[in-house]
Amino acid sequence: MPQDIKPTRSELLKLKKQIRLAKSGYSLLKKKRDGLILEFFEVLKKAKTLREELVSEYNIALEKMNMARILEGDLKIKSIAMAINEIPDIKLAAKNIMGVKVPKIESSEIKKAFMERGYGIYNSSAIDEAASAYEKVVEKIIIAAEVETSMRKLLNEIEKTKRRVNALEFVVIPSLDKTKGFIQLRLEEMERENIFRMKRIKAKA
Repeated sequence: MPQDIKPTRSELLKLKKQIRLAKSGYSLLKKKRDGLILEFFEVLKKAKTLREELVSEYNIALEKMNMARILEGDLKIKSIAMAINEIPDIKLAAKNIMGVKVPKIESSEIKKAFMERGYGIYNSSAIDEAASAYEKVVEKIIIAAEVETSMRKLLNEIEKTKRRVNALEFVVIPSLDKTKGFIQLRLEEMERENIFRMKRIKAKA
């Protein structure tokens, strides 16, 4: 132990305050990490359900479209598709989950009434059923996009918080505790040296 280092009581007090702050921060970050993990699993459960629903809706839409192609032909369906010029209006906002900003996707009405689709009334019910089925697919895609992006953002925040928790637990706090122990030991040594010196002075007096 270097004998030329002479710490002071104020340095020890300052260090103890740093340790208290580090431990308080560690406790808060652990709570945040645990809360984020709970939120992540809730979103993950929702994402899994949405994926299953999206696959189901897509398969239904594909069947409807294949039926429309058989009954009306590809050329007519392409012609109808070209006639539709209205596209959904998508707006991206943000919401807060445990301090993490995640997207909130809002869109204009996807599901249209028969007369709102813009391709006229002289078409078979097969085309209308296919259009309706694909509108449902688009609705699910928009919801899934919001949930999937939220899930990734939460996962990134969890990883970042875990790194900070580990740094405090295994590096910062142990290092501060070690320094505190060294300072306390050195102050005790200095106190003993001072007492010994005072005794020698008294003995010489």
